[in-house]
Amino acid sequence: MSSKVHENGRPVANFRPTIWKDTFDFMSSPKLEPEDDRLFEELKDQVKEMLSTASSADNPIGEVILINSLCRLGVSHHFETEIEKRLDHIFEAHPDLAAENDYDLYTVALIFRIFRQHGFKMSCGVFNKYKESDGKFKESLISDMRGILSLYEATQLRVHEEDILEEALTFTTAQLKKISLAPNTSPQLTKHITEALEQPFHTGVPRLEELKYISFYEHEESRNDTLLKFAKLDFNRVQLLHKQELSDLTSWWKDLNFASTYFYMRDRLVEMYLWSFTQCYEPCYSRARVIFTKVFMLQMAIDDTFDAYGLFDELQCFTDAIERWDNNAISQLPDYMKPLYSSVLNLFEELNNEMTEEGRSYSVSYTKEMMKEVTRAYFVEAQWFREDFVPSFDERMSNALITGCCVLAPAAAFIGIKEIAGIHAYEWLQSKPKVTISSFKILRLVADFVSHKDEQERGHVASVVESYMKEYGTSRTETAERFKVMITNLWKDINEECMRPTIVPLQLINVIVNVARIAEVFYKEVDGITNPEYVKAYVRKLFVDPILL
Repeated sequence: MSSKVHENGRPVANFRPTIWKDTFDFMSSPKLEPEDDRLFEELKDQVKEMLSTASSADNPIGEVILINSLCRLGVSHHFETEIEKRLDHIFEAHPDLAAENDYDLYTVALIFRIFRQHGFKMSCGVFNKYKESDGKFKESLISDMRGILSLYEATQLRVHEEDILEEALTFTTAQLKKISLAPNTSPQLTKHITEALEQPFHTGVPRLEELKYISFYEHEESRNDTLLKFAKLDFNRVQLLHKQELSDLTSWWKDLNFASTYFYMRDRLVEMYLWSFTQCYEPCYSRARVIFTKVFMLQMAIDDTFDAYGLFDELQCFTDAIERWDNNAISQLPDYMKPLYSSVLNLFEELNNEMTEEGRSYSVSYTKEMMKEVTRAYFVEAQWFREDFVPSFDERMSNALITGCCVLAPAAAFIGIKEIAGIHAYEWLQSKPKVTISSFKILRLVADFVSHKDEQERGHVASVVESYMKEYGTSRTETAERFKVMITNLWKDINEECMRPTIVPLQLINVIVNVARIAEVFYKEVDGITNPEYVKAYVRKLFVDPILL
C-alpha cells in the first residue's frame, strides 16, 4: 500500500475536474407555461377525486391499486395524508384483505407490497395458497406474467426467516428470465422485466424508478391517461425546483472559490446535490437538500485534504482545531487549511442562527458533534495509513461507517426537515439505530468493492475489502459473493426496521433507507463521485431534460 507522493511528501490523487462547469448557472429562470400550470391543478383535483371515490366498503382493492399507481408514478407526495389515512383504515377494517377474497396472484402480491412499503407487517402466509401440496409453487402460475412480476417485487420486502418469500424469489426470478427471453414477449415488456431483475423497485432510487415506470406505463393498454399526464407534468414542475436549488448552490460554491483554493479536492457540487436528491427529492425537502449539499461539499474538502493532500502533522492540527470548534484555533493551522476551517464554522453559525429562531438549535449542535466524530475517524485512517496497518474487518467497518457519515449524513438532512425531526429524532439518530447501520453498511460494502483498487493504486488506507480478504483469506471473487450475502441480509434488517410501530416517523427513516439505494446510482460499476462521467446521464435525466408531454 505504498503511497504515491509529490516531492514535498504530499499524496497524489489527480481527481478529474468538474464536468459541469457553468451548466447550472442561472437555471432558475424556466417556468411552466401558464396553461400547463392550470392543467396541472385541474389534473391534481381530478386525481384527488379519484382517490376519494376509489374506495368500496366491501372491496377496497380498487383504492389499493390506485395508491400503487400514485406511488409508482411519483405523485404520491401530493396525497401523503390521504394515503396514510386510507391504508391505515383498510388495514384495520380488512386485516385479512389479501386472503379473504379470491384475488389473483398479481393482486395479492400488490396488496402485500403496498402495505409493507408503508410499514404494515402483512403476513407472508398469504402466498401459501399458491403452493402445491409438495411445497412447490403451482405450475399454473408460470403463464401469469403479471402475477409473477408482482410477486417478484413483493419478495424484496421480505425479512428474516420468511422462507416462502425466499422460495418465491427463486421461482419468480427463474420464470422472469424465461419470459424475457421468449420470442413472443414484446420488447417493451422484455425491457421492463430486464430492468426489474437488474434493479427491483423497492431497492432502487425512488425518482429513477418512477421515471422508468412512467416510460413503461404510457405503453400500457390499461393506463389511466389522467394519471399519466399528471405524473409527467408533476415531474417537470418539480424539476424546475431542483434546477433552482442547483443554481443557488452553484452561486454559493463559486463564492467560496474552493475549486481554486483546494485544487486537489473533487469538485462535485452537482454530484453531491444528486446525492441529497436521492435521499429526499420531494418539494417539501428543499431546504434539507440545500443544507445537506453545503455541509457535504465542505465535508468532501476535509475528506480530500486527509486523503489527497495533507501531511500527517497538518492533519493532527486540523483534527484538534475541529475538536475545539473555535475561531481562535485558526492560528494553529497551516495557511491553506484556514479558509476551509473558517467556512465550516461560518456555515454552522449561519445554520445555528436560522434554527435558533425556529427553536431547533439542537439540530445544529448534534450535527456539529457528528462532524467532529467523522474528522476523528479520518485521522484514525491517516494513522493506519502512516503505519501501513490493516485492521480487522469489524474494526475497519466500524470506522468506515463513521467516515462514511452514517450519522452525519441524516443529521445534516434532518436540519432542514423541520417539525418531524425534533430532538427525539436526533437522540435516536445518535444511538446509531440498526436501520442506519444497515443502510450505511450496504453503501460501504458496495462502494469499497468498486473503488478499492483505484484507491490502493494512488495510496490509501486499506478498505473493508482488503481487511476482509486478509482476515478470511478470500479471493476478490469470493469476497464479492460474501458481500452479496451480507447485503441481502442487511436489506432484511432494513425491512424489519421499517415495520410499525417505528420510533421516529417513517419519513425520516426513508431518508436513511435511501442511502442504501444510493449505492445503485453512484457505485454500481465504478465510484461515481470520483468518476463523475458515470452519473452524468442521471444528472441530465433528473435535472436537465424535462419529460416530453
